[in-house]
Order: sequence, then C-alpha cells, then structure tokens
Amino acid sequence: MRHGRLQYDARMSARSSNRIIVTVIGQDQVGIIAAVSAVLAESHANIVDISQTTLQEFFAMIMMADLEHATQPFAGIRKRLNAKGEEMGLRIDAQHEAVFNYMHRV
Repeated sequence: MRHGRLQYDARMSARSSNRIIVTVIGQDQVGIIAAVSAVLAESHANIVDISQTTLQEFFAMIMMADLEHATQPFAGIRKRLNAKGEEMGLRIDAQHEAVFNYMHRV
C-alpha cells in the first residue's frame, strides 16, 4: 500500500506542479474577483477553479490557477497578488498546490 501511495503522489505532483492556490480574505467590496483575475491574466495564468462566499460583510475566496503558460515566475505573481491585497485592504496569498495540500492534509 505504501508503494502505491508513493506512485499516486508522484503522479499528482507531476500534474499539479504548475498549479497554485490563491486565497483572499477581507472586507467585501466591489471588484475583488476582477482585481485578482486581472493580476493572473496579465501573467497569462489560467484560472482553473474558483469558489467564493460572502459572510455578512466578509469576503472569502479560494482560486486555483495553472501557471503552465505564465509569462512570469510564481514568485513574481505572488508578489503582485500580495501588493494588490495591500492596495485593497485584503489578505491575498498564493501557494503551490503541493504546499497547500501538504499544509491542509488530515
């Protein structure tokens, strides 16, 4: 069983090596999704999936993006997302999918 798990992890790692998870938390306001999407689009990152909710006046979003065809490295995209968050009074962060999965495993 352990050997099978290692093979599965290797396959998942190969498929997800270009994907990132973007999280956004903060006060709800017009244009959050548009602003995050614009940062990713400017880098040619493809949004694969998105989930967002508003809890009274608070906004929370998690987004998956594929950087396979991105024109900027992950570090640059992450820096631009962080800066956009500061500009809008939000917490915006990005992690490689593998790191996110490792940190949130049960």
